[in-house]
Formats: sequence, C-alpha cells, structure tokens
Amino acid sequence: MVPYLKKEPGVLAVSSIFEELELKGQKAKEAARKLAFIPSGVKNEALKNIADDLRSKQADILAANEKDCRAARESGMDAAMLDRLILNPERLNGMAADVMVVAAIADPVGEIFDSRTLANGLIIGRKRVPLGVIATIYESRPNVTIDISALCIKSGNAAVLRGGKEAVNSNMALAKLASAAAVRAGMPEGTVQLIENTDHALVEQLLKMNKVIDLLIPRGGAGLISFVRENASMPVVAGGIGVCHTYVDREADLESAAAIVYNAKVQRPTVCNALDTVLVHQD
Repeated sequence: MVPYLKKEPGVLAVSSIFEELELKGQKAKEAARKLAFIPSGVKNEALKNIADDLRSKQADILAANEKDCRAARESGMDAAMLDRLILNPERLNGMAADVMVVAAIADPVGEIFDSRTLANGLIIGRKRVPLGVIATIYESRPNVTIDISALCIKSGNAAVLRGGKEAVNSNMALAKLASAAAVRAGMPEGTVQLIENTDHALVEQLLKMNKVIDLLIPRGGAGLISFVRENASMPVVAGGIGVCHTYVDREADLESAAAIVYNAKVQRPTVCNALDTVLVHQD
C-alpha cells in the first residue's frame, strides 16, 4: 500500500479508502449468509419495490444523472459514450419493466437437475445454490447498477458494485434505491453495496479480496476485462466483447429478417450488444 504524498481537504487517504472497501465487503459477506435462505416471495417483493421506486422517484434519479451528463459534456465525451450515460423517463420505465421480468422468473435457488438413480438405489443430482458475494466492475452505463442488483437479489447473492467515475452520481442514486427497496422487503442490510469512491487503486484492491468476494464480473471494454482477468484472485466471468451476429438462413422470412436486422442495429447503436455482423446464406 502506497499512501498519498499529500492529502488535500476532503480527500480520504488511501488506507481510509481501503478500510471502507473492506467494510462494505464484509457487510456483503454477512448479508450473503442470510440471502441463501430468503424465500422467493421476499426476493420478488424486493424486485417489485425496485421497479416501483424507479417509476416514482424519477426526479431524484434524473437530477443525479444530469450532474454526470453535464460533467461528461464539459469533458468532451463523445456522443456514443454520452448516449450510454444518459437516463430519461423512458429508459427508467424500461429498467423497471426489466426488473419485473426478473421477478417473474422461477426462483433458481434449490432447483435440482441432472438427477439419476444408480443401480444401488442411490439418487445423485445437482442442486442450484447461491454463490455468495458477486462483485461487478463496469463503466459508464448506470442501468447496469440495477441490472446486477436485480439478478443478484433473484439468485440470493449479495452484490458489490463498482461503476465508472462518469456515472458516479447516477450509480449512487440507483444503488441507494435498490438497497433501500430490498431492505424494505425484508432482505438484510448489505445486500447491495456500491463502492462510491472512483479511485483506481480500489479496483486493484478489490481484485485481491478473494476471502470476501466469491465471483467477479467485469463489464466494459477489452482493456478492463483483460486487466481483471490478469489480476483477479477470485473466479472471473468475462464477456461482452464478442461480435454480435444475426444469421439469415435460406428458409427465413426475409421481411421479418430485415426488420430484425434493422432493429438490432438502429434501435440503439451505442449499446454493447448492438448488431456488428450480418451473415446471409448464399441461397
């Protein structure tokens, strides 16, 4: 650990930042032990609360987002990156609808699959259980704060979130909303934890916390994903950098195919899963 050479008023020393990180990690770990036994109804109620709050508290979220967008414009952020950052009522309503889609999914926890009975009568199978604490490092897309929170709540995992500095105000507002909504439903404190400080040193420290974090998921550019893969001390699930294809077969309905291809690219070209490649059968 290397301390700052000088400490300006209002700036935490590196050691203090790390202590905050460790504290939030421990809170998430404590929450994870309880989350594994939370009933489906409580988890779904938490998700419903999040969706309701995304609709009813839009003014606060949009005010926080405007701070981020104003700073981004002043810094010269390009239009594509700015589009990823911007929130508006339509996008917040879409996020709320997505949360309710997650709520409608059957609870995966406790599901038994691939079971078989051996000749001696012994039944062997697999059972889905929560992983524990899932940490996510992502860039300037505030909707990811809600995406990961909702998926972790549904699967009985605690979430530690570390977003990009460009969206810090938006992420703080959304994480606070998700955390409060979960607790209101009866879930433990610490279910959703956001690392608010954007110092890059925290990322390096986070990657060393394998005693607290059970799985780490980077969401962003190839540079971020490569850095996490090379330095993480816990298992990593990485994706989001593959080419997004649409394949049009010779038996496809061409009118439908054209509409699908158009929508896949034009609806929102700046998102990471926008269409990159169209493959068309030669016939």
